[in-house]
Formats: sequence, structure tokens, C-alpha cells
Amino acid sequence: MSQFAAETLTCVRGGRAVFARLSFALESGQALFLLGPNGSGKSSLLRLLAGLLRPCAGKLIWDGQPVQEDPEAHGARLHYVGHHDAVKPVLTVSETLHFWARLHGGDSENRVLQAMERFAITRLADVPGRLLSAGQKRRVNLARLIAAPAPLWLLDEPSVALDKASVKALEDAMAQHRAEGGMVIVSTHADIDLPDAAILRLDDFAAPSQEAA
Repeated sequence: MSQFAAETLTCVRGGRAVFARLSFALESGQALFLLGPNGSGKSSLLRLLAGLLRPCAGKLIWDGQPVQEDPEAHGARLHYVGHHDAVKPVLTVSETLHFWARLHGGDSENRVLQAMERFAITRLADVPGRLLSAGQKRRVNLARLIAAPAPLWLLDEPSVALDKASVKALEDAMAQHRAEGGMVIVSTHADIDLPDAAILRLDDFAAPSQEAA
């Protein structure tokens, strides 16, 4: 069993405190919903958890060890899916997924094929990124979760531009990931099925000088 925890995190953006003294603990197989209005710091928190931002105070801990002691190891154990889809215009769908698989220490043709099948993009395998629609790009971005396994998924509004079938595919992928011991942290305004997920309300950690994140 692994554990990912945050201890008394404070985030400051643009000279203003977004949230303060935020804490949680997540274990293998568990999930966490981040809730709060726009500007409450959900995206900032996910970027901080991914190591893309530094906390003003507090720390992140993986299995009892501070993440800051080995940031490269932390980056290798997670997938961060933000608002912008990581799809290169000149690379085909297949090339993009193979790139992500190699980046995470493997390049299994079988896993890439499974990822494309999961998100119904097999027919797009040889299509370059510049020709994909917004929904297709989002599905390619989510398919890397399957093509390149990592224990921690950090998902910021992952269902944007997805149809109902694709949302169901995402829900199934998250369920399987958790069943295999993975962790999921999601920020979303949409209705996504994530059974037994804990809820972290960003408003509970709002700083007096809070400003939009």
C-alpha cells in the first residue's frame, strides 16, 4: 500500500494566498474529488501536487518521504492532465502515445493498442495531431493514462469536450486503475462517477486574502 499526503499546504499566486493549511491523505485504490467555485484554487492545487508549483508552506509526502527530496521520482509516478492537451501537431496519435509510454520507462505496443481501444481512437492511429478535433485531442490525452502506467492520476476537468461514451470510458479507466491500486485526484464541475471518493472542499481552506487562482 502506498500513501500520498499533503501537510498544511499554503499556495500563493500573484502575491495573494489562494489557500492555506490544506491537508489530506490518499492511499492505494482511493480517489479524491476537489470541489470549489472558480478561483478557489483547484487547478493551482493540482499543479502543486504535480510538482509544477512550489508550496509557500507545507509539504507533500509519498510513503513517508518528502517529495521534494526526489522530485524526479515523483514526476515519474504521476500523470497530470491539465486544461491543455499534450498533443503535438506533427505527431500521429500512435506516435504520441508511444512517446508518452517511453517517457514513463516503457513502450508496450499492446498497452498503446489497449489505450486507443479504450478511448475509441484506434481508427485515428495514423492521423496527425493538427487534424484532430478538440474531443479527439482530449481522448488522446486521456489515453496516455493507459499507455504509460503511473500510480497517481491528477485530472483537471478531464471530461471537457467528451461525449457520454467517452466519459463512460474515462470512468471505467479510473475504476480499473483504482482496482489495481492506483490513486485518482479529480477536479471537475461535471457529473463523473467516482464511487467512494473522498471530497476536499477548497473553500474550507480559503485564506483571508484569497484571489482567483
